[in-house]
Amino acid sequence: METEPLLVVDAANVMGSRPDGWWRDRAGAAARLRDAIAPVADQGLPDLPAPVEVVLVVEGAARDVPGADRVRVVPATGSGDDRIVDLVRAEAAGRRCVVVTADRELRARVQALGAEVRGPRWLRPA
Repeated sequence: METEPLLVVDAANVMGSRPDGWWRDRAGAAARLRDAIAPVADQGLPDLPAPVEVVLVVEGAARDVPGADRVRVVPATGSGDDRIVDLVRAEAAGRRCVVVTADRELRARVQALGAEVRGPRWLRPA
């Protein structure tokens, strides 16, 4: 039986990749991102076929954003990067895992655990 690939999105990093005023309402921006990536669960992406388990890791002012249909929202009580590493370590074994971030240190940490990494533009084309 094949297991759904795991897509872990670094919300702060992806939101920060677009200067669209997200900093004025971090929770609202995280909710918009959550809704924008929801179709990935059923539609996949060019090199990530559906179905996909989609996880959005939020932190700080966005920590209270609730999950939605087909997107699990995971709040980080401390560092968002540490929470992402913990998720990859706990849930990626035996299946494909893609982490979306541009953070170089986080990229190295999750790649050491076997995850693939894509930049924010891959998820949210210009």
